Amino acid sequence: MPRRKSVNFKRDIGVDIQYNSELVQKFINVIMKQGKKSVARRIMYEALDVLVQKQKGDQDKGLEYFYTAFERVIPTIEVRPRRVGGSVYQIPAEVRPARARALAIRWLISSAAARPDKTMGQRLAKELLDAYESRGAAIKKKTDVHRMAEANRAFSHYAW
Repeated sequence: MPRRKSVNFKRDIGVDIQYNSELVQKFINVIMKQGKKSVARRIMYEALDVLVQKQKGDQDKGLEYFYTAFERVIPTIEVRPRRVGGSVYQIPAEVRPARARALAIRWLISSAAARPDKTMGQRLAKELLDAYESRGAAIKKKTDVHRMAEANRAFSHYAW
């Protein structure tokens, strides 16, 4: 981060091949490890295929299912540490949209990776299904963050 000027440059990541969606492309990029984008695409498309099958073969409904599940994981508030005097307080703060989206992606992928299913695509699909139904590890992470912010609401006057 530069100290003098703020940088307002956001890199364009494009859209994915199959669904023409920027969010799916972002998911693929975050899933990707060691530059293996084809493996990441296979994982993501396998997960979306499972969602499409759950929606009785309608591809648009499967993608809509994915978007709804993703929206339910996005946090609205979080706690940020702030040093006041000699103490560090956890101060509730609103989450910027880009950070909220990044947190939701990170939580979904890490929760899916912790599941016991056979392939990562199946794990991600089941985590998305759980998120759609407002349960699962990613939703629990979101509620924990919101609960922590609610518990520290007394320190919100330190946010300036």
